[in-house]
Amino acid sequence: MHLLAAPDKFRGTATAPEVAAAMATAARETGWTCSELPLADGGEGTVGAFGGPNRETVVTGPLGRPATAGWRLDGGRAVVEMATASGLQLAGGAAHNDPVAATTRGTGELVAAALDAGAERVLVGIGGSATTDGGLGAVEVLTRYAPLDGRDGRPGVSVACDVTTLFLDAAAVFAPQKGADAARVALLRDRLEALANRYEDEFGVDVRNLPGSGGAGGLGGGLAALGARLVPGFRLIADAVGLADAVASADLVVTGEGKLDAQSLTGKVVGGVAELAGPGRTAAVVGGRDDVDVPFPVVSLIEAYGRERAFTDTLGCVRDATARLLAGRG
Repeated sequence: MHLLAAPDKFRGTATAPEVAAAMATAARETGWTCSELPLADGGEGTVGAFGGPNRETVVTGPLGRPATAGWRLDGGRAVVEMATASGLQLAGGAAHNDPVAATTRGTGELVAAALDAGAERVLVGIGGSATTDGGLGAVEVLTRYAPLDGRDGRPGVSVACDVTTLFLDAAAVFAPQKGADAARVALLRDRLEALANRYEDEFGVDVRNLPGSGGAGGLGGGLAALGARLVPGFRLIADAVGLADAVASADLVVTGEGKLDAQSLTGKVVGGVAELAGPGRTAAVVGGRDDVDVPFPVVSLIEAYGRERAFTDTLGCVRDATARLLAGRG
């Protein structure tokens, strides 16, 4: 019997590769073979889904301080995460962020480094940002490479969007999470409106109604103005890593994330894997209480092993939960 371990990260406790490895250990101990295919939806962990970083570049952090960002170059494809260049964690969290001044310039520098290194295609994961600058910082760096549409031998940039938020909605939806009060949200919304007009005038692209254009505080829209494609993150990554073929060759698929809720089933890893696998072939292991009815077996790590162990020994719980799901199925 063959298991496919295809989890997302367990935010704050374990990366997707670590979770996949724990699942694989349980499979081998239970007498199964196992393939490990850690996944992401375009947020943090995107580079890990492709094997992890093998390059580093020093870029401008969200508040202007230098940041060392890891990224991956494999053949002609580069994978970068804006969280490593313009992320909220780099700013010290919402309490220490300046939501008006925070810039995506470092993300533009990271994409530029990939293009200068010879990348023909760049995949950008845009979750975890500190910014609501409409992507202007990145656009100012990358204008000389435009259009980034992959046509006529030019480099192509694909943006793995983990949200569908529109450009002008980015301030109201995300800026409060980045430290903005009501007055700053209003200021940022006005700034996004002005930027949308500017992008249309300069690049001939109306970013206002593009799904995902509000991702990372409008970075999605900024990159789209330069010709980048905005693609649902899970679908983009699943296609790139060959998830459908891996699912087809497995007797059982185990996926999971830190907390299973309604959002897990709409464009995220757990829902996407479950849809590909079909009824009866998927089992989800979750790190928190499962708050939504799902048509496949679920093991809640908190309910099964208690809250303390679930958060202090997450990988041990994942291993034990996977063994539980496999028991009797061989």
